[in-house]
Amino acid sequence: MDQIFDVVVIGAGPGGYVAAIRCAQLGLKTACIDEWEDSKGGASLGGTCLNVGCIPSKALLESSENYERVANKYSAHGINVEGLSVDIPVMISRKEKIVESFTRGIAMLFKKNKVMSIHGRGRFVKKKKSGENWIINIKSGDKVETVEAKYIIIATGSMPRPLPSIPIDNEYILDNQGALALTKAPKRLGIIGAGVIGLEMASVWRRLGSAVTLLEAMPNFLSTIDEQLAKEAKKIFTRELGLNIETGAKVIDIKSTGKIVVVNYVDSNKNQQKLEVDKVIVSVGRIPNSADLGAESVGLKIDDGGYIQVDTHCRTNLIDIYAIGDVVRGPMLAHKASEEGLAVAEEIADKIANQTKNLPAINLDAIPWVIYTSPEIAWVGKTEQELKTSGVKYKVGQFPFMANGRARALGEAKGFIKVIADANTDRILGVHMIGPYVSEMISEAVVAIEFAASSEDLARIVHAHPSLSEVFHEAALAVDNRALHI
Repeated sequence: MDQIFDVVVIGAGPGGYVAAIRCAQLGLKTACIDEWEDSKGGASLGGTCLNVGCIPSKALLESSENYERVANKYSAHGINVEGLSVDIPVMISRKEKIVESFTRGIAMLFKKNKVMSIHGRGRFVKKKKSGENWIINIKSGDKVETVEAKYIIIATGSMPRPLPSIPIDNEYILDNQGALALTKAPKRLGIIGAGVIGLEMASVWRRLGSAVTLLEAMPNFLSTIDEQLAKEAKKIFTRELGLNIETGAKVIDIKSTGKIVVVNYVDSNKNQQKLEVDKVIVSVGRIPNSADLGAESVGLKIDDGGYIQVDTHCRTNLIDIYAIGDVVRGPMLAHKASEEGLAVAEEIADKIANQTKNLPAINLDAIPWVIYTSPEIAWVGKTEQELKTSGVKYKVGQFPFMANGRARALGEAKGFIKVIADANTDRILGVHMIGPYVSEMISEAVVAIEFAASSEDLARIVHAHPSLSEVFHEAALAVDNRALHI
């Protein structure tokens, strides 16, 4: 096998595999190194997102939502079901089949685009000198091979943030991978962390019968999102879904007896508390997967948080080495990683062709976020609290789904859409949504922000009737107190 390439990508998650495919499409000889394995020990492309993150969690969320609809919502439509039951192993099997089909799909795309897929852990072994290539060792079990490339793209992603002295056994104390593999709903489930992953896992297992308690260390619920959105979400999740959410809870330790799991923590009033559950999920965020890259042997700069240092174009401090996705600054989101992968691939192709197109950097202020709970939460741009802190004058328009015909017909009328615009220029600064299928509506807000649209621009765009997107239209009208249906 020829071991010299134009580009070697380390990591085959949403950033890495997209970068590799695009490099190959642009005529570059490309290899992609990845160490992820499936349950049988075989290579499984797609990284955390596809194997134990984005895709499998959405599969289980959909299964549990379907069960919830039949159990508690269909009767309002005149649909009555007797003898309803749930088969969780079938749900898990369906989830695994979806994952398997997509991992195979990436392998097929690699083959189609002539990307060399190499299974193992990639590591720098030699600093590049003028006129030389970068040297990467790849270890897979006892086997070690070496490849060379002029350009390297590091896309090693992230890993769950560990809690000190709390071992994950994925039997009683689970990470997100263990949470996605449960074959029955525990009667009592504890979740450490009420962020995106914690809330999605809480939603799945609460619908399937678990009593769920979330312990969040931050004093405020979903403290990074718009405060008004967070308050509405907490109200719905506690009152209607039945989640028990405690903020300001600092975990001391977690102990498993083999029958129960005991979580000792200090509550927001500084009182020591004890939570007894059957299983606990540890979901306290993620950290960059930058260890064991051989960074020290080549002088690659990594900060104290484990992030590889890059500029706005994802260039590291070393010539011809780029880094993208969760392992660099910015939000840890699959779609952000993919876009960075595309941008880097095109820059490398231009360099090889001796062209300088001055490609634009990814706009990190226009990256959409989504939490796939029910109702969904989505946002892009600035929050009210950020604008208040920075002293920017703004105006707000808001409209509820309760006043929308399509939402009422669906029986999913909780939540609202909020548009924040500059008080002087009317330029849209942020859009915040909680409601049905807002994950599919947030892209319109991203386009608006990318093209520097005003709330007036959105207000003058015709939206189909009846549709959920009319709520966005009305929120834009409401910025200037012109909402029509409230």
